[in-house]
Amino acid sequence: MKNFLKGIIVGIGGIAPGLSGSVLLVILGLYQKTITAIGTIFKDFKNNVKFLVPLFLGFGVGVIIFSKIVDYLLENFEMYTRFAFLGLVLGTIPLFYKEVKKEGFHKKYYIPVVLAALAGLGLFYFNKDLFPTITDPNLFQSILLGVAVAGSSIVPGVDSAVILSSLGLYELYVSSIANLNFSVLIPAGIGLAVGALVISFCINKLITKHYTMTFSIIFGLFLSIIPNVLNDSCRLGLNANSVIAIIILILGFVVSYFLGDIKENIAKIKEMIQKFKKANKIEG
Repeated sequence: MKNFLKGIIVGIGGIAPGLSGSVLLVILGLYQKTITAIGTIFKDFKNNVKFLVPLFLGFGVGVIIFSKIVDYLLENFEMYTRFAFLGLVLGTIPLFYKEVKKEGFHKKYYIPVVLAALAGLGLFYFNKDLFPTITDPNLFQSILLGVAVAGSSIVPGVDSAVILSSLGLYELYVSSIANLNFSVLIPAGIGLAVGALVISFCINKLITKHYTMTFSIIFGLFLSIIPNVLNDSCRLGLNANSVIAIIILILGFVVSYFLGDIKENIAKIKEMIQKFKKANKIEG
């Protein structure tokens, strides 16, 4: 049940601009386990499936639920919503940096971080008009939709909205889920399954053999999504809306940062409470 509920949370990243499911998997401490389970699914099939099925079911439910919620929020409260997403993204930076440094980090690794960040920025700014918006997809385009979602969901920092927008598939993605268009969703599901297996296998191999380099590139891609969260509707000024947006950003950051290492943070809070109780007891 826990993995199902976590999958629902991960579903937010499957639909929200500026987030990705993989980023939320990192926040929840499930990323490496999920990649390993998918990439080696046939080596321990029973346990891998037992772990993955509730997670993916939750992800599917989360995407369906949040596709309507995010669509409503972006339509009616776009500025506030995007600042909330930005806060959530910024709050994961310390966690990602800690993950990159886990197995040793030298100055030379800043090069792939910077190159990956520039590549991610280039993807958004130079390719966003390369492909026209697709509203009536053929079979190949529907399968491509699933593969693109798989790739952007598995690689942290690769924003689904950016990738799909670059391919002219984002509007199709959101509308197909919101309206349960199975003529698009079924072939997309096939592409998603195949793409997830292949990409997870490759990522798992890279993490196993080249951990720091792989996560340095992933960290750079993650940083590249930050400017893409906001748009022209998010201009700040000396007004109440801007103040509220900044407060929402800070709240998003705090929530994301807290969830990033929830066990350690809860332990710290408990320790502070115990010290407070002890101090009061001594004073009394």
